[in-house]
Amino acid sequence: MRETMSKVRAPRADARRNRGHILDIAEQYFSEHGVGGSLDAIAKQAGIGAGTLYRHFPNREALLAELLTARDEALVARRDELRTRSASAADALDGWLRALVEWAGAFDGLPEPLRAATAGPSPLTVTCQGFITTTEEFLRAAQNDGSARSEVRGRDLFLATLATSWVRGAALADDESAAALAALTRSGWELTLSADRPPGAAVKR
Repeated sequence: MRETMSKVRAPRADARRNRGHILDIAEQYFSEHGVGGSLDAIAKQAGIGAGTLYRHFPNREALLAELLTARDEALVARRDELRTRSASAADALDGWLRALVEWAGAFDGLPEPLRAATAGPSPLTVTCQGFITTTEEFLRAAQNDGSARSEVRGRDLFLATLATSWVRGAALADDESAAALAALTRSGWELTLSADRPPGAAVKR
């Protein structure tokens, strides 16, 4: 009986090891070559056939979705921290958008498949939609206290973070580019008391 059970369990253990090994190699490969790198090259470096890789991850987006899982957990932790420790709703929204920029910059070229996932079915779609919803929650809180413009949409802010993340890797970008773009984005959605709303004025809904 035990021999039979071990024979059944062994392939499952091997599959888990293969999957973990593929992810380790893919993490390193995408870090060096960007997300457009060859999946066949990843399989070769992992010492497996391309068919084995595709059995675990049928396409590039499925592989990326798995690689982002750990980073998703870190982003969720950052979300919770911002909700409880931010000085204001505007600061919480700004902090969340900056965290999204970092998350989308995990690998060179990642913003493009993330953007595509917002427009159609993809293994990355659920993740992106979840973070768009979170962006809308932070935005709504800032709109409710009068610190964000009422016409701004969470989906657009999410796309803006992808654009900012992409720009960080552009040839003309430098160490200050990401912070400058984040500040520029904030100036677009923020409703400041002094410049846009006189004391005592009603908040536009």
